[in-house]
Amino acid sequence: MSQSDSLLERLLAADAGLWPEGNVAPSRLGWLEVPKRMRAEADDLHHWASTIDASTIVLLGMGGSSLGPEVLRAAAGTDRLVVLDTTEPRTVASLDLDDAFFLVSSKSGTTFEVKALLSYCWQRVPDAGRYAAITDPDTALAELAEEAGFNRLFLNPADIGGRYSVLSYFGLVPAALCGLDVGALCDSAIGADREEAVELGVKMGEAALEGRDKVTVVVPERYSAFGLWVEQLIAESTGKQGKGCVPVPTTEREDGPDRHMITLDVGDPTELGAEFLRWELATASTGHVLGIDPFDQPDVAETKANVAKVLNDLPLDDVVSHDPSTVSEWLGERSRPGDYVSIQAYLPYGQDDALERVRRSLRDKLGGMAVTVGYGPRFLHSTGQLHKGGPNTVLAVQVVPRTPAPSIPIPWFRYDFNTMVAAQALGDYRTLHDHERRVMRVCVDDIEELR
Repeated sequence: MSQSDSLLERLLAADAGLWPEGNVAPSRLGWLEVPKRMRAEADDLHHWASTIDASTIVLLGMGGSSLGPEVLRAAAGTDRLVVLDTTEPRTVASLDLDDAFFLVSSKSGTTFEVKALLSYCWQRVPDAGRYAAITDPDTALAELAEEAGFNRLFLNPADIGGRYSVLSYFGLVPAALCGLDVGALCDSAIGADREEAVELGVKMGEAALEGRDKVTVVVPERYSAFGLWVEQLIAESTGKQGKGCVPVPTTEREDGPDRHMITLDVGDPTELGAEFLRWELATASTGHVLGIDPFDQPDVAETKANVAKVLNDLPLDDVVSHDPSTVSEWLGERSRPGDYVSIQAYLPYGQDDALERVRRSLRDKLGGMAVTVGYGPRFLHSTGQLHKGGPNTVLAVQVVPRTPAPSIPIPWFRYDFNTMVAAQALGDYRTLHDHERRVMRVCVDDIEELR
């Protein structure tokens, strides 16, 4: 029996001994069987979705609760679903809530950002019939949904971690609301080539151990959003204990001595079901090869604690910022072979094309170095674990607005969204410094000021 075959057999048997002692796998392997459970519920999900006639569905979620739905929304080619996974005030204020239905999505039921966004939306639309919730059993959000009389409460299996939850209610309820065929997505996942998936993960882990740890996932333009989901899955699962794979989602081939290239081949949107399960199996297998627990996220909690400390010690401290025109010079002076750049943009949504232009420009100026980009605070629930817990090869460029946004109060909170997102940036900046990461901060009015 080959290594991959043996690994697959143990993985499908939910053998927690695949990962180091003390791992959280015994309470995190429900994703292995959830496609079968959800297949049985596909008709119910479609029926319920057909009763929601709002012109806009606003999903309030972060990390695993939002990135899978964004992939499915983009694949469906619909703007009806709006995934709100930011506290950036201009983005929040731009929401049209006149005919909106709200999907409140949080595994823990206490996600900091989701609570703030729900408070904001509830003050404007205090109609429980226009809300549904997805959460684990016995959470504060489940209790609120029942007491307030939400339109629907979906209780997800508790043994599924956020970033492995796309084939559970967290991904398939939004999929139904987008008009995608939930049953076909589940059938696709059930029929996935599990042996090939495990082999993919083993090769990914072995490549990382050999120094080719920049997992460059080439995705078709139509499925470019898939990069957001797979980036979180790989980064948050493997980036810890000084180890990890650095995901670099891109729509064009990028070569280099530290690259491990993988091409995504997806035709019909329902094929995403198999692709989701494939990468979940692969990432869990990579964790085995690297000797880490792919189901915890210890450094995410540290950043949350630092953000809470900043908000408890208001007003905010000043942070030294650099001239954005000196970014490539700063990076060039401090970079070493095998490094990568993380552009962390605490900016309004809707700048994806400009961010990609900046990413490619810096990549080319740095001789093809791996460059990644993400919106803050979204990435705090995604690649943030890798930046602090993975190998110390990151060069972080934190980008914040030069001109403050108009104040957007958060009902029942003692600070506004401006203060909240600024505290999240400051808390993460401090955490990066605590982990002796190389980080610079720049203030811009236009992301393309970065040079």
